[in-house]
Formats: sequence, structure tokens, C-alpha cells
Amino acid sequence: MKANPGGHIPPSDVIGRDVLIQTLWRILERQSLVLSAERRIGKTCVLKKMIAEAPQGKLPIYHDLEGVRTPLEFAETIFHDVEAYLSRLQRTAAKARQWLAHLTGLEIDGVIKFPDSVAPHWKALLNRTIEDLVENQERTVIFFWDEMPLMLYNIKVREDEGAAMEVLDTLRSLRQMHADLRMVFTGSLGLHNVITSLRRAGYANDPTNDMHTVDVPPLLPEGGQELARRLLEGEGISADDTHGVARMITEGVDGIPYFIHHLVDQMAQQGSVVSAATVGEIVDACLTDPNDRWHFHYYVDRISTYYMPEERQFVLNLLDVLATASQPLTFDDLFNLLKARLVTEDRESAHEILTLLQRDHYILQQMDGKYRFRFPLIQRWWRLYRGLA
Repeated sequence: MKANPGGHIPPSDVIGRDVLIQTLWRILERQSLVLSAERRIGKTCVLKKMIAEAPQGKLPIYHDLEGVRTPLEFAETIFHDVEAYLSRLQRTAAKARQWLAHLTGLEIDGVIKFPDSVAPHWKALLNRTIEDLVENQERTVIFFWDEMPLMLYNIKVREDEGAAMEVLDTLRSLRQMHADLRMVFTGSLGLHNVITSLRRAGYANDPTNDMHTVDVPPLLPEGGQELARRLLEGEGISADDTHGVARMITEGVDGIPYFIHHLVDQMAQQGSVVSAATVGEIVDACLTDPNDRWHFHYYVDRISTYYMPEERQFVLNLLDVLATASQPLTFDDLFNLLKARLVTEDRESAHEILTLLQRDHYILQQMDGKYRFRFPLIQRWWRLYRGLA
């Protein structure tokens, strides 16, 4: 098994996710899913392992929606995915085909992009396509849609908030209409970011209240250490204590698979015997790497994209306070430290921002109510980047 940071990971090389995947299949027996997780935590790897190892009675259909920018493009994508599946059964999406031919007067064989005249009718196309699929198989259909939140964001920007709202409401209607239809939404942008922006534009619905939200966690220590050991062995890296180095790798990057792959890849490039000290040296170097090979700047860049201008000073200063705290903080302590940096008495706004920061996986609230950075690695980087003591 070779280190492959950011590349395609075969399902057989996805380590430490079996219990999570069993839980997800159990949930899908009854309802659809929203998979929430920090970037690089391995959501897509989990999806692809589920699809590759889907149990009998389940029909998984996967698509990455990152490039989709209009509701019509989305409906086209689903139509072509359904047609690709039905063609293996020597069938077609007959209802959708007949409807398209009637609407456009065109034969659609080989057509990748439908004419603009179909755009106002994308919901009818989507409904008929799903009907064709459901009626032509006896398994539970599960659409695995990666980057669904990014697609909705793109639709909002390309068209308007109303178009994104319609997509969400239409998908909810389809889930209610077809008992054997499931959907799995996931992506590097949190779905809550999109829904929050839509609510600011007057959207009142809760379009995923029939779906179960699961947070994909980093690897547990045993899973992270197994992944690190297999990568060390696969790369032929000599270690003075393989188990000890694997443990330090996992602890050093908070069990995040992407960083584990990066660490081992950089060890392989050194070509020397590695130790626990080597792990610390590589992590320290990457935290201050001007080329940002580990893409830490994402944690700053996304703030200006997904938070309102009036929220950004709250976000930055709350994170600064937590980054320099030696221990988790109660809300009162956190708010008092915030006021030392920012002129405010607005406790409610602080509560709201803390909730958003939890959903965006910057921080977490412990069972005792105290707040802290979720990942010590990101806390270290934030402190260094922001020049905090």
C-alpha cells in the first residue's frame, strides 16, 4: 500500500471505516443521509467503499456534482446516470424520453446537453427520470451525490437563491414520493452553509429534516495506526520503532487520513531511518511551509466566502481566543476574552457564531459546555499563521 495524498484511494485501501460504514447502511435502511465532515477527512473514500461493497438489494449510483451549475444540468446528469444503468438491463428511461421528444420534437439518442427550451421544465424531467428508474428495478435506489452543497452554491451564484431552493424542495418531494429511494449528500462545503445563506434570502423550509445527519470523524487511534503502519511498510520505510512511529503519526495529525498519507509520503522522500522525532520535524515544517502543501490556508479563505461581513470579526477573534487558550473555555470566559479584543456586548451573536464554527468543524463544545479547537493540529497552525503568542 503506497502513500497517495490527495489521490484516488482504492476501496480495499480504505482503513478504519468498517464500523462507520455498517452504521451508515443501517441508517439507509430507513432514510436518506447527509454526511458532514471536515475537508480531507475521507468522506469520498467512505462513499466509494460503500458503493464498491454495497449489499444485495441496494442499487448505488454515484456522481460528483462539483461542475453542475444549473438545475437543468443537474436533471441532465441524473437522466444520463439513470440511462447508463438501465442500458445494462437493455431498457431506457422511457417516460423521460417520451416527454423530452414531445417537448422538443427531438430524438435524444446521443444527446449530452439538452436544448435551453427544457430549462424551465427541469423538475418534470427529473421526476420522470426517477420514475423510470424506480419502476425498472426491485432494489432500493441510493443516489450518492458528492459535492452536493457546492452544486447548490454554484446554482445560487449562477442563477439565484430561488433556483437552489427549488432543487432542495424537489429532492425532498421525491424522497417522500418514493419509499425505496434514498439520497446521500456530502461535500467539502457544509450543506448548512448553503441553507443558512438561503434563509437569509427568505427560505423558510427545512429541506433535510427527513434526512439523518452523520458527522464523519477522523480515524480512531487503532485505525490511524493501522493505516500508518501499512503505508510505512508499503513504502519500504525503515523505522527504529514501527509501532511507535505509527502512533506518533496518528497523534501528530489528529487521525486525519489525508495528513497521514502526506506524512508517510514525505518520510519516503527522505530515504533514511525514521523515528518519532522525524514525525515532529515534518509536522513542524509543514505548519510553516510557505507553499502550503497541506492546504491549511483553506481554513482562513473560506471564512470570507461563507460568513457575512459583519460576522467575520466575531469569527476571527473567537478563533484567536480559542487558539491561544491553554484549556477549554466556558462561554462566559470566552466572551470576556472576546470583549478584550472586540467592542461588543452582543452575546447572542457570539452564541450563533460559535454554533456555525462547530458545524464548520473549527471547534467543538465538550459535554461540560466548554469550547475548544476541534483539531489540535489546526489550532497550532492558526496560532502560527495569526502570529499569536
